[in-house]
Amino acid sequence: VKEFAELAFDHAGLDWERHTHVDPRYYRPSEVDYLRGDASKAKEVLGWEPETSFEDLVRLMVDADVKLLEDELAGRLVRLDRDH
Repeated sequence: VKEFAELAFDHAGLDWERHTHVDPRYYRPSEVDYLRGDASKAKEVLGWEPETSFEDLVRLMVDADVKLLEDELAGRLVRLDRDH
């Protein structure tokens, strides 16, 4: 989760630590230093290969969220303009 937050906020030009708070109640009792998914079985059994890296996926997600917010803001501005 930390790596995702770092990448997402970095892509948005923000410092993730200034915009997030980690509640210690949600730490694992024995925190794992390195936690990452393993697709080796899918590769072995299905011959599957990822088409998008984790970093690129995070960028795509941030870009999509920014676009949604821009579209929503543009829609609100259009409605405000029509009201006057």
